[in-house]
Amino acid sequence: MDNLTAFTEFLLMDISSSRQLQLLQGALFLGVYLGALAGNLLTISAIVSDPRLHAPMYFFITNLSFIDLCCISATVPKMIINSLVGSSAISLAECAAQIFLQIVFGSADLAFLVVMSYDRYVAICHPLHYGLTVTPQLCTQAAGGSWATVLVYSSIHTGNMFRLPFTKSNVIHQYFCDVPQVMRISAPEVQFCEFVILAVSIGIIVGCFTSLVLSYMRIFSAVLKMRSAEARNKALSTCIPQLLILVLFLTSGIMAVLGPIADKPSLFSFLTAVFYIMVPPFLNPVIYSLRNRDIGHALVKLFSKNLKIQCPQFLD
Repeated sequence: MDNLTAFTEFLLMDISSSRQLQLLQGALFLGVYLGALAGNLLTISAIVSDPRLHAPMYFFITNLSFIDLCCISATVPKMIINSLVGSSAISLAECAAQIFLQIVFGSADLAFLVVMSYDRYVAICHPLHYGLTVTPQLCTQAAGGSWATVLVYSSIHTGNMFRLPFTKSNVIHQYFCDVPQVMRISAPEVQFCEFVILAVSIGIIVGCFTSLVLSYMRIFSAVLKMRSAEARNKALSTCIPQLLILVLFLTSGIMAVLGPIADKPSLFSFLTAVFYIMVPPFLNPVIYSLRNRDIGHALVKLFSKNLKIQCPQFLD
């Protein structure tokens, strides 16, 4: 034990030793990151600026956009900096922060998807009781409870993973710090406790997934019974975006959890990491703006208002 070294810095994976490819990688990351930031900020701005969208469903969409914005910001800026400066180092504190934030925002994403499925269930299956059931107080309590729960959950995970020094290795075969790679180089005691926590987590995730499936089964059953085509289309227009977001979330989550743990740089590892870290936050605003008419109209209104302020001579 006296000869073991406690590492305070980790080495992340590089896609290539070529400086040109590293710069290209950094430019790609930067483009996707800026696109995701712009899309989610526009979604939040459109909802906040339009009084017609001050409703429970859009309150939860605002939270989801905020989660996407923060989720991609937890890892991608460091990836951009490392690519542009040609470095692969990350400090112990930065690694712990990445793990903590990934778990917080990943868990919050699932929590809000569950809450939104209940919101749509009440709105479509029990529309007459919607105003009495889904109140502003309930929305605030659901959001506050979700955030408090995921913060505690992430603190337990991160505290356990970093409670003992890392002495096996300081090489992380990924482009950012993620749970499987950090567990791979952690102490056996930490691994055992983490497996227990993950086992409990799987039970919670299965419960959330079951709730989602049951909610949408009841929703689509009620939609199919609607006689009015207009009512069906309106109901579907509010559910389809959420289902697309859910499918994207589950796909990225499966790739992150069940994908092979890389032991050397490869294009497959690079594409997998890019997909489940960058693609959902980048595509979610596009899905909302294209599939949700109200958000689309609010975005057009927001752009028209700003254009009128900036260039009034062209609109007179």
